[in-house]
Amino acid sequence: MNSPTDRRYSKEHEWVLTEPQGVAFVGITDYAQDQLGDVVYVDLPNVGDVVNQFDKLGEIESVKAVSDFFSPISGEISETNGVLIEKPELVNSDPYDSGWIVKLSSVDGLQLNNLLNSQEYDLYLSEIEH
Repeated sequence: MNSPTDRRYSKEHEWVLTEPQGVAFVGITDYAQDQLGDVVYVDLPNVGDVVNQFDKLGEIESVKAVSDFFSPISGEISETNGVLIEKPELVNSDPYDSGWIVKLSSVDGLQLNNLLNSQEYDLYLSEIEH
């Protein structure tokens, strides 16, 4: 797999893309959406909630199962991807762009050091797939 190089990854298969001013987008990886199968519902958290690194953000329901998803970084939920309410399948078709799940503000950039870069994540995937 070739995971995008502009973000960091958790071993629970979430990604975080940081932007200036301490803002970050969070979603699940292509591997995660593939394992889930067709996503039919995304339980979005509340805007304004403050989450710590690795806290549960919500649930993703697919035709196969209901799975928790977690925040790879601490911050305040400043926005949720409301499009997923009507089009949860975007998590499958475009997990790294229009399928993002939450936007965090006031993120702790130092926590990025606890996450994997794209090469490390791809290596991790190769280890768990064999």
